[in-house]
Amino acid sequence: MSMRERVAELEARRAKIREMGGAERVARQHERGKLTARERMAALFDAGEWFEVGMHGRQMGPAGERSDTPADGVLCGFGKVEGRMVCAAAYDFTVKGGSIGQTGEEKVTRLRKMALTGRWPMVWLIDSAGARIDPSSGHHPDELSLFAGSGHLFREQVIMSGVVPQVAAMVGPGAAGTAYIPGLADFVPMVKDIGSMALGGPPLVKAVTGQDIDEQTLGGSKVHSEVSGVGDAEVKDDHECIALVKKYLSFMPSSADEAPPVVPCHDPVDRRDDALLDLLPESTRQAWDMYALIKLLVDHGEYLDIKKKFGRSIITCLGRIGGKSVGIVANQPKHLGGILENDSADKAARFIQICDAFNIPLVFLQDVPGFMVGSKVEHAGIIRHGAKMLHAMSAATVPKITVIVRKAYGAGYYVMCGRAYEPDLIVSWPTGEVSVMGAEGMVGIAGKKLFGGGEPDPEVKAQLVGLIQKNIDIYKVAGWGLVDDVIDPRDTRRAIAWGLELAQHKRVERPAKKRGVMPV
Repeated sequence: MSMRERVAELEARRAKIREMGGAERVARQHERGKLTARERMAALFDAGEWFEVGMHGRQMGPAGERSDTPADGVLCGFGKVEGRMVCAAAYDFTVKGGSIGQTGEEKVTRLRKMALTGRWPMVWLIDSAGARIDPSSGHHPDELSLFAGSGHLFREQVIMSGVVPQVAAMVGPGAAGTAYIPGLADFVPMVKDIGSMALGGPPLVKAVTGQDIDEQTLGGSKVHSEVSGVGDAEVKDDHECIALVKKYLSFMPSSADEAPPVVPCHDPVDRRDDALLDLLPESTRQAWDMYALIKLLVDHGEYLDIKKKFGRSIITCLGRIGGKSVGIVANQPKHLGGILENDSADKAARFIQICDAFNIPLVFLQDVPGFMVGSKVEHAGIIRHGAKMLHAMSAATVPKITVIVRKAYGAGYYVMCGRAYEPDLIVSWPTGEVSVMGAEGMVGIAGKKLFGGGEPDPEVKAQLVGLIQKNIDIYKVAGWGLVDDVIDPRDTRRAIAWGLELAQHKRVERPAKKRGVMPV
């Protein structure tokens, strides 16, 4: 056979593989409102160009025979995303439901090693039924014993953690084993009413528990974006999901060995906006929307909200100041008054760890009345959850800038990078209130002792609150040198920019140890 004949054979094989599971299954994929795995890869990479790894992989039988499983149900490759190299794996639901076969996992293992060795981000586009269980394949029953050697994919993800960014886009189901991929990833966008994940799908749940439940009710995008917190964002379709993956990666360095990319910025860092003077209501008992402040501080008012619908009393988002990536952790008074509880503490801890791992400076915007109290949260382990946030924030060595906007009460002040937690710059608005608790809380506790266990007269109570309030004075805190400055709110963006430049070459020395032990 001549070389031309061999090349013609190669192209014929490639064309057949590109048909994936066949025209009928591709049409069914489109009817469900989903792109195919190849369409997704083309949408991810610049100009749709990428190098495919393991294209000829197939499910292999005991005697070396090959099954009709094009690419063995998973596409692997690398290419440029906005000019930077990225490795990606897309599970193909048209081939055995995108299930994980032995050859397919060998391909993804190869790709993970490429990402780790080359220090490139790793993206999964998950549309998979999970581990492949196919009694009709004709394989020898003893092959089930091979399960004893499986599971290395999750160990490898843990090894990659904090070295390269990991994104798991849920563009379809992720059942059983594939559910741990997003569980270990850094960023998990989900397509609304299509993306799902669960350790056991509805058939297994029915078999084990007798419960009848559908895929979305069990572990759909709404469940994981609002209840469990495994999902980071809910989007309308594949195109929006892939666009969000690109946006997330734009804030990230290719690896922890690098600084985040700096983008051209035409928004002056010393921009002053009078709208900042009108954000806060006069009464500290009134709520306001922290998103309004964030929008006024970041470049061009643009940011990427992470876990927006989960742990809503705190905001975690990526933005830029002067073209440089920052991670913003901000209390949200509009929800529960900004009080910290179990989910919001977990959300913040996770976000702080990701920013610290990838050299993204942290900006804390404080308006926090403290932590939630009561039997419900105590029984749910709020001490443990709050300690996670405290641990993550204390351990972070990236530049940290703190802005006290209004309330800075109790342990909430601590976990939001108060003075004792080594912020590189800490400033306050004139409205800042740093205290062990608010004036009314103090009166509520001390008043009962002063008045023999009874409630004080309302007029007397108001006088006591006023007396205490006078002593919760940001200028007294500044007088002790415990904030670096009290600033005009209109200078907040400029102050943050100054702080970031001050700390850009920051080096932190800590006692030698194998690792810290975070509460879980």
